[in-house]
Amino acid sequence: MSWIFGMGGGNNPESPPNFENIDSVSDKKPSPPPSSSSGEAYKFDSSALERAAKAAKELEKSKHAKEALDLAKLQETTKQIEYQTKIKEYEIHLEQVRVEQKRVDAEERKKLLAEETKQHQLRSQYQDQLARKRYEDQLQQQRASNEENLRRQEESVAKQESMKKATIEHEIEMKSKLDAKKSEAKALARAKAERENHDLTMEQLKLKASEHRQTVLESIKTAGSIFGSGANALLSDWDKTLMAAGGLSLLALGIYSAKGFTGVTAKYVESKLGKPSLVRETSRFSLLESVRHPILTFKELRTKKSSALKDVILPPKLESRLGDVAIATLNTKKNRGMYRNILMYGPPGTGKTLFAKKLAMHSGMDYAILTGGDVAPLGKDGVTEMHKVFDWANNSRKGLLLFVDEADAFLRKRSSELISENLRATLNAFLYRTGDQSNKFMLVLASNTPEQFDWAVNDRLDEMVEFGLPGKEERERLIMLYFDKYVLTPATQSKVKLNIEKFDYSALCKQMAEMTEGMSGREIAKLGVAWQAAGYTSEDGLLTKEMILNRCEDAIKQHKQKMEWMSEKEKNDSRYTRQSSIH
Repeated sequence: MSWIFGMGGGNNPESPPNFENIDSVSDKKPSPPPSSSSGEAYKFDSSALERAAKAAKELEKSKHAKEALDLAKLQETTKQIEYQTKIKEYEIHLEQVRVEQKRVDAEERKKLLAEETKQHQLRSQYQDQLARKRYEDQLQQQRASNEENLRRQEESVAKQESMKKATIEHEIEMKSKLDAKKSEAKALARAKAERENHDLTMEQLKLKASEHRQTVLESIKTAGSIFGSGANALLSDWDKTLMAAGGLSLLALGIYSAKGFTGVTAKYVESKLGKPSLVRETSRFSLLESVRHPILTFKELRTKKSSALKDVILPPKLESRLGDVAIATLNTKKNRGMYRNILMYGPPGTGKTLFAKKLAMHSGMDYAILTGGDVAPLGKDGVTEMHKVFDWANNSRKGLLLFVDEADAFLRKRSSELISENLRATLNAFLYRTGDQSNKFMLVLASNTPEQFDWAVNDRLDEMVEFGLPGKEERERLIMLYFDKYVLTPATQSKVKLNIEKFDYSALCKQMAEMTEGMSGREIAKLGVAWQAAGYTSEDGLLTKEMILNRCEDAIKQHKQKMEWMSEKEKNDSRYTRQSSIH
């Protein structure tokens, strides 16, 4: 009951209300209010405590005391549950605030990251623009420097040419003066000698004239007597006259017949035994060539048929395609079918001519090599020589691979103003002889600038193959091939004075393959010859690794110098060089 007493005060608003006994408490009168005097304001009022104690005792005696206590406990429990509910709501609200704060932080972080990415991209773009600008400035400076060097070289060459011209003119002038003085001296000496020997000369002339006159008179007398006796005999004997006339007629007929037969025979011999003047090189056996060069003919007869791609190092894709061409050509030769015309184009020194020779030998055919630059100087005789070439090709028993190198020199567009009438006529003769497929010869054209071909020439091509510059793997194989051919093999021969320093040849070949980017197969072959020459020129005949690398660096410098010397038109025409290597 003490708890009820403590909570029964009316000053606590949250305390439960007092439940009094209706029977005992309702009749009680409220106590009078405390005195309002100032002296009693600070005195303790014990009557309230007494009334509370009395009310508690009366409540204990009341029959509703237990229900009031349970009701108070229930109210307190409800308030505690409400307090806990509010606490949980407050905690949930705090958790929502934290989640919202995390979401806001994540969005802020995402915005910050996006802004940093944007700033990084802008910074990268700006740095790239600066790098491009620096590169363009460097190119501009390099171009200006090259133009200045070219101008100086041209001035130097012009100055040297003028000095050379002046020197030549001075030499010519001095020589003419010297010749004039010599001629004058000789004339004076001759005049003096003639004056001194005038009488003797006149006497000799008189003797010669007398002897000549005597000889002529005797010849006239002898001829007159002979012709006179012959004429008398003919006039006196009619049979002799008819025989003489018939003999002269038969003699004239024999002369003209022999002349015609000789011309026909010469043409036949030329078509069968000789080769046309346009053909620079051929493997076709000819009696005249065998008589002129018996050793070369014997070597060619002993040459065995080999693979079309032997010692021809090309990219795998190109090797596969050329292997198909070789198989098709071989089967065409065996089955006596119609040969296909092929165009091989690309930068110089990439193996076009070498493959054409290998293809002919692999297929059991003869090959003949022509150069387009030999056609233009022929002038009006170009048509005749072109027909001779195709007549000679059609007479081949084994089949002929007709390889035309630098074909764009005379097969260029007829609409061009640079082509002459004679060259146009020669081109027309070529087109006439290649209008149909042939089972006698196979036409293979090679060019660095195939875009200059006349459209009719392109119409006669059945397949086009591009030969690009060798890649890294192909350069390594080429370097190893020529290193073995020009260095290792000669070093093993006892007759050759060539020794090699011991080092890792394979690693060196890989290193040089990295260095020689952009070089053609022909340039790498020349590099092999340079290694051999370096070993021969050394005092002890020893070829060292340093010497090999020095020759390689010199070849690279020369290659770059050649590229710089090319004009803009040549660079545009040789675009295959740029694509190399990208190849």
